[in-house]
Amino acid sequence: MDRILVTSAIPYINGIKHLGNLVGSQLPADLFARFQRARGREVLFLCATDEHGTPAELAAAKAGKPVAEYCAEMWQVQKDLSDGFGLSFDMFGRSSSSQNRALTQYFAGRLFEAGLIEERSETQIYSKADGRFLPDRYIEGTCPNCGYDRARGDQCENCTKQLDPTDLIDARSAISGSTDLEPRETKHLYLLQSRMRDDLRDWITGKTDWPILTTSIARKWLDDGEGLRDRGITRDLDWGVPVRRGDADWPGMEGKVFYVWFDAPIEYIAAAHEWADANGLSEADWQRWWRTDAGADDVRYVQFMGKDNVPFHTLSFPTTIMGTNSVGAEQWKLVDYIKSFNYLNYAGGQFSTSLGRGVFMDQALEILPADYWRWWLLRNAPETSDAEFTWESFQAASNRDLADVLGNFVSRVTKFCRSKFGETVPAGGTYGEAEDAVIADLEIRVAAYTAHMEAIEVRKAASELRAIWVVGNEYLQSAAPWSVIKEDEDRAAAIIRFSLNLVRLYAVLSAPFVPNAAQKMLDAMDCPADWPDDVRQALSHLDGGHAFEVPENLFGKITDEERDDFAARFSGTR
Repeated sequence: MDRILVTSAIPYINGIKHLGNLVGSQLPADLFARFQRARGREVLFLCATDEHGTPAELAAAKAGKPVAEYCAEMWQVQKDLSDGFGLSFDMFGRSSSSQNRALTQYFAGRLFEAGLIEERSETQIYSKADGRFLPDRYIEGTCPNCGYDRARGDQCENCTKQLDPTDLIDARSAISGSTDLEPRETKHLYLLQSRMRDDLRDWITGKTDWPILTTSIARKWLDDGEGLRDRGITRDLDWGVPVRRGDADWPGMEGKVFYVWFDAPIEYIAAAHEWADANGLSEADWQRWWRTDAGADDVRYVQFMGKDNVPFHTLSFPTTIMGTNSVGAEQWKLVDYIKSFNYLNYAGGQFSTSLGRGVFMDQALEILPADYWRWWLLRNAPETSDAEFTWESFQAASNRDLADVLGNFVSRVTKFCRSKFGETVPAGGTYGEAEDAVIADLEIRVAAYTAHMEAIEVRKAASELRAIWVVGNEYLQSAAPWSVIKEDEDRAAAIIRFSLNLVRLYAVLSAPFVPNAAQKMLDAMDCPADWPDDVRQALSHLDGGHAFEVPENLFGKITDEERDDFAARFSGTR
């Protein structure tokens, strides 16, 4: 399809995200969005900050600021960091937006009409020390399934089992650590997910092209124990989307807000509304991406997320969409493909915001430009299993791939041309057997690279891209224009002209991975970035006489001393 909707799991507002968060959703989503734009497709790439719930309230209290003020400040921090990493969102929205408030209340009203929301009296955990009901995420204890001693009251992040606070062993308040907890009765709304079990199972079973990681987690939640359980979607909090049925009050729910995991996925849709409003567009302009009755039939919707987010995106959010579509004429778009990722580990454990373990986005950009991090993270993306970040691996990938292969090729070609022919593409000579062999090789490799990118096989695509860079280095070394020019200047000119065209080709192909370096290459070559559907034609784009500039060194090497310093600086917790 020529229209691609891309969403990344939206990050919590409470703090700066680490590299594990980045590679688990936003960065591969950006890779895919950039690739699809390069292919000439219409792309809408959306993300936002997840601002509601207790995490925001607690973080604001710790900072000594009103929660709305804190969220506004942290949105700007996260937006600046996403810009720093070159994340090409069309809209980086906010779940606290008026658009999301209205849409969340709209969907709740439709789900009530569909008979999929029910009011229930229930017993919740009240902390006397904190003077409040504790949301599920702020009750900690030992998981009864795997024994992990920091499981939350909604889910164990170690084994991903869905939990209720009362399931936990030795439960305690995550706010104060108090174990003086008692059950108290309150009323809440429940999303009747169990009624959609068969529809969800049929839908997931039909997604035969989805990653095994995605479908296995979804099926586990569908069939584990009692199977898919109904889910509470309201909380006794001050900060959040007030509980209403569309524009109407919801009797008995006064003073309550929707659970963050109900309104957060709806922000994907609201972000499109925010995008339209920010750009002076109409309702129809954003609805054509999200409503099949308003023109979204030709949209392919792809989501990116870490594996801990899979249950809510394969079950809870689809229940919201399917249930809403069962009443009324408006038909909302379901996801077509979910790309999920395992965890990135650091120093023997997971990257962790709560534990302050690992390298965080602001720290990373203080050390090195974004392309270094983008390359290593994508090259080692935890697609089929957890991945381990080490400084030795990071140094090796930066030096051997970026500096020695890509950067070295660009530097050698442009500097040699400047010294022998000036800063214009030399016009002499013609391509011969050596160039034909390179073209034949690259036709196969570019096709493979393109196929991997279409299939969102991130590590395979990175490996093929590096192999494409190596082809140019091997060609240059074999063709040896520095020797040929002594006997045949025209032949040397042809070699260099072909090599300069390779620089342009590499810039276009590399842009999804290392966009800043790619742009420097394109600027130096003074040429557009057309995708090379025809490799032979692409390698004849720069004609003799075309002016270019020698770019600055694209990538410096990381020394052993710098590597050791980085390892020492990040050996503890933030």
